[in-house]
Amino acid sequence: MTKSTSGAGGGLEGIVVGQTAVCTLDGRMSYRGYTIEDLAARAEYEEVAYLLLYGELPSAAGLQAFKSRLGAAAELPAPIIDTLRALPANTSMMDVMRTGSSMLAHFDADVADNGREANLRKTERLLARLPLVMAAKHRFDTGRTYADADPGRSLAANILRLVTDREPSREAEQAMNISLVLYAEHEFNASTFTARCVASTLADLHCAITAAIGALKGPLHGGANERVLEVLEEVGAPDNAESWIRDALARKVRIMGFGHRVYKDGDPRTVILTPVCRRLAEATGNQAMEQTADVIEKIIVADKKLPANVDWPSARLYYYLGLPVSLYTPLFVCARTAGWAAHAMEQYANNRLIRPSAEYTGPALRPFVPLAQRG
Repeated sequence: MTKSTSGAGGGLEGIVVGQTAVCTLDGRMSYRGYTIEDLAARAEYEEVAYLLLYGELPSAAGLQAFKSRLGAAAELPAPIIDTLRALPANTSMMDVMRTGSSMLAHFDADVADNGREANLRKTERLLARLPLVMAAKHRFDTGRTYADADPGRSLAANILRLVTDREPSREAEQAMNISLVLYAEHEFNASTFTARCVASTLADLHCAITAAIGALKGPLHGGANERVLEVLEEVGAPDNAESWIRDALARKVRIMGFGHRVYKDGDPRTVILTPVCRRLAEATGNQAMEQTADVIEKIIVADKKLPANVDWPSARLYYYLGLPVSLYTPLFVCARTAGWAAHAMEQYANNRLIRPSAEYTGPALRPFVPLAQRG
């Protein structure tokens, strides 16, 4: 491992802090050796979650058994439903997800067992139940009653059905599935590193996932896609886009959805998601927003040399799917739980407490002055 020095960039940029077999961003982004291009084009999210957790893609029988376990776990204990119903309507949905993860620990018989098999069972239950936490709170906030997931549907289809109360089209389900696949894992990002730090203390898996959700809430990490839609809605029609973005850049306004700490030449997830977003825009009559986004993107790339990251198309895609902005980052939670858990289990399996050192920049040693003698 590389030791940080005073010359290192802030935020641990460029510093290797551990090893992982889950995901790499070097060369081509891949999950356990499979490129995200192949996974997004050819795999269901459930296959990808299985790959992250178990290390290999499932057989047909293995996938069916995995889906059956997820379907059987897709229900919330009544006290959790009652608590979600009682929360104030203006509660942040990311706070709801954080609280939901923590509450689910109280109803999990395996909570105190950090063995691999127990953690796999806990993860499967979290994968099935955290989307229900999100959907239930949204339904209560919009004057609807609790609804169960359909165990015969995919996670993507269930999310769309429970949130919108509409039967998702095949194109909509596929678009949601691709977004879940692309958000499922991303190496040592802030929330994943948080999960690993917590796991390194040998706290239980629910603690690690709950802490990761807290890290994801920040607008510099998971909250960026919410800011993206705010920009697009403020700009409005395509004819306004050029003047708006040039004025914003002149005022040095930070436009979320552009640039990335790791991807200096472009986010490969954006390349995958952009054409999906365009097709969905056409199918749903949202070509104007796509045109607005295209103008803004071209100017930022040309003037600032900042390529779009995955948040730029994903915010639009969720909007075209009829999903409220308050759910954009919670959807990230639903997808990334598999990656967080895979990293936590990897940490448990070969653990050493994560305890970095700091470079002290405070005053040199000095004598203590009694209170009566201080000016």
